Amino acid sequence: MLPAATREPVVVVQQLSRIFRDFWMRPRARAVENLTFHIDRGEVFGLLGPNGSGKSTTIKMILGLLRPSAGRIAVFGKLPTEVETKRRIGYLPEESYLYPFLNARETLEYYAKLFGLDRRTRETRIDELLDMVGLTGAQFRPVREYSKGMQRRIGLAQALINDPEFLILDEPTTGLDPLGTRQVKDLIIELGRRGKTILLSSHLLADVEDCVSRMIILYGGQKREEGTCDTLLERQERVTIEAETLDDATIAEIDAVIRRRTGGSKAILSVSRPRQKLEELFLSIVERAKSQVQTSGATSGGQTAAFLRSEGASGEAVIAKLVSVEDEPAIPPVALGPVVAKETGPDSGMISGLVSEAVSVQTEGLSSGPVAGAVPAAEKQPAKAMDRSVIDSLVGGGSGQSVDESGGGKRKSGGAE
Repeated sequence: MLPAATREPVVVVQQLSRIFRDFWMRPRARAVENLTFHIDRGEVFGLLGPNGSGKSTTIKMILGLLRPSAGRIAVFGKLPTEVETKRRIGYLPEESYLYPFLNARETLEYYAKLFGLDRRTRETRIDELLDMVGLTGAQFRPVREYSKGMQRRIGLAQALINDPEFLILDEPTTGLDPLGTRQVKDLIIELGRRGKTILLSSHLLADVEDCVSRMIILYGGQKREEGTCDTLLERQERVTIEAETLDDATIAEIDAVIRRRTGGSKAILSVSRPRQKLEELFLSIVERAKSQVQTSGATSGGQTAAFLRSEGASGEAVIAKLVSVEDEPAIPPVALGPVVAKETGPDSGMISGLVSEAVSVQTEGLSSGPVAGAVPAAEKQPAKAMDRSVIDSLVGGGSGQSVDESGGGKRKSGGAE
């Protein structure tokens, strides 16, 4: 999180309300009511609440997809409906809206073209993102064949294709297995370290707790609590002391010291061994099994895409972008002059002799007719069925008669029977 002196708000929401009305303009549902908060640059901000608390409605108003009934919203100091503002935003919706007839690579190509990325940048980012979300092996399968978890993975990739300054993730881990969930959380933490501003909306509290630095909790469209994870989650009435394994006598002595120092009002409540999380156990088992069994679905994914990890454009990337030609592929050089065949085996001399003999035979045949001793072309080819005219001439004795196939009688080729 940035120091307070250098904070710059990316999103400012003031007294925001949204009321859905029926056909007669009567209030039907009050989704958001008098909501006020701000998101600073470089902050991972959590938007928590149960289903129907107004999280997705708030996000749609920040994106300019819904108009607020009351209140104001500013994104990068401008109205959320401006096109230039949307170019700086990446969005993963709650449901993955994908074209089912496209594969993963075509999907990312489509979204990259919408942002006006050049060909070289598109290809590089698509390769890196597919590897990052673990879909390299399934990149040519149609999206309609993907599971929900795989669709969430490709949805996350399309939200990052434009390298956004402000990333909005609405329930990003829905449908993901523990591997994908852990990867998304690690990605959010890494992007936060790189200075990205992230709005994470979820009802899975464990996912938000591991990632966000500040959060608000919604219920019924209203803000109920706001603060950092430390201030909201810290329990003031308990203290945890962690140490190496102790014997019973040492624990009893510590308990006696606590009772004596507090006049008997406080004591050790319980002694237990720490447990690892089920997520940690699951991931360790899967990592051991990965080297033994291959999977045909989505993999655990690779490292964070290089363009997301880079602090700025390198000199080589800038030069490559300047000298690259968008639509004209490089033409390979054409070798001029005679090509000298290199002998690679004992049969090269024989092959060269046969080729030269065939060339000389064809040349002489064109200039002076048949060559003495040359095998006629008809004898070189396999025997074929005799032509009908040849059969007629043989049967008719060359007199112009032919055989009547229907009745066996003879008839002249030029008149009646």
